[in-house]
Amino acid sequence: MSSVCELYRPSLATLTDLYELTMGAGYQSAGVADSEAVFALSFRTLPFGGGYAVAAGLDDALAILENLHFDAADIDYLRGLNGATGKPLFGPDFIDLLAELRFTCDVDAIPEGTVVFANEPLLRVRGPLVQAQLVESVLLTVVGFQTLVATKAARVVEAAGDAPVLEFGLRRAQGLDGAISAARAAYIGGVAATSNVLAGRLFGIPVRGTHAHSWVQVFGDEQRAFDSYADAQPDNVTLLVDTYDSLAGVEHAIVTGRRLRSQGGTLAGIRLDSGDLAYLSIEARRMLDEAGFTDTRIVASNDLDEHTIASLREQGARIDVWGVGTRLDTCYDQPALGAIYKLSAICDADAGWRYPVKLSEYSSKISIPGVLGVRRYFDATGRFRADMIYDEDLPAPADGAAIVDPADALHMRVIEPTWATEELVLPALRKGVRVFSPPTLEEVRTRAQAQIHSLHPAIRRLLNPHIYPVGLEMRLHERRSALVMERRQRPPST
Repeated sequence: MSSVCELYRPSLATLTDLYELTMGAGYQSAGVADSEAVFALSFRTLPFGGGYAVAAGLDDALAILENLHFDAADIDYLRGLNGATGKPLFGPDFIDLLAELRFTCDVDAIPEGTVVFANEPLLRVRGPLVQAQLVESVLLTVVGFQTLVATKAARVVEAAGDAPVLEFGLRRAQGLDGAISAARAAYIGGVAATSNVLAGRLFGIPVRGTHAHSWVQVFGDEQRAFDSYADAQPDNVTLLVDTYDSLAGVEHAIVTGRRLRSQGGTLAGIRLDSGDLAYLSIEARRMLDEAGFTDTRIVASNDLDEHTIASLREQGARIDVWGVGTRLDTCYDQPALGAIYKLSAICDADAGWRYPVKLSEYSSKISIPGVLGVRRYFDATGRFRADMIYDEDLPAPADGAAIVDPADALHMRVIEPTWATEELVLPALRKGVRVFSPPTLEEVRTRAQAQIHSLHPAIRRLLNPHIYPVGLEMRLHERRSALVMERRQRPPST
């Protein structure tokens, strides 16, 4: 059983916005509920001002889709909803449809741990319109949030260099699922461990932790508190030294360390959680080294993010492990990915396939119609060079093709014929059943690290990254442009 199904044993079918259901009822009333439709999930802008994102959340999303059904409690609840006049919001025919509904769509998706970019379809749903519509909200929240956290984690890990990062965000996360999903996604993004024990049990993530200030306060005397903790946890002695005075706390930790050493144990680490972390870590390192504790690691926490970590390292901070919580789990500087789920193709009963387009005054918000795939190009060294978004129903892209920026038609890039290719949007579900063996979380994490390191360092930098080329295949660009012109020239309805 997948972790998401273990957590949420009841049906998750009503984890949706009401308008998904009211539109579903409308589709049935209009006789189009079973029309074949294609939706694509993407995002418009890279988060955190960065140069890439890390796809995450697919395994949980697929588990929800595979188990999608409305149970008796769901049906009773929906049957009791009333409209503005007090009449039932949903008629008996639609209620019966929901009671029998099982997810039978095809889903294609970019694997978790893949680096992705704006406008690329992270996930594509193809099947009966009513089913594909109903899952919009749950897919956006699962894939959007975990992709956001995995990306934030990757940036924090990048800033930390060779030092491990621990995810400490449980107590500040946005609710229970926010904490659990964030721990999973952060591990994909490269953190070494989590403090969240439930996440550790569910996902097999290593768990780490020390003690809180309350431990020291309970004993009153810091030295006694440290000695007592060492007695209770002799194989896990990392001491929080800043309850009263950080450098005095280091002195007390050294005393405990000597006591441990005489008993065959070791002082694994100290943790700094406040104050001037650069100065305090430098002084703590000097004190530990002079006392012979050169292997004792210094852990730092306290509202850290990638920018603070980069600054502390530039200041010469002597920090061996970074504990990052609030600003990671809440994605403090950008709390939403801005993921979108747009209809990109629909089969009309009388006219065949049609490719609807959503217009906007802003080019970046004009939707991309079609059955969308992504082809990644890389050079002989394995470095990623460009991504092409194309329509699988159009002829295959030719060698030496050009790609066109979706937001700026004057910005084009020619694909070198010598570059190798990889298809990113791969089969995930067929008729609602998974068609691949899901990788372990450890394999997803390893993939993410390999993917990130296949990007040019200029794309990975935290500030003002180089822009990775992503564009529409020329025929897709031309069809999109023609559809936009057609729609804009059409007279308004009367």
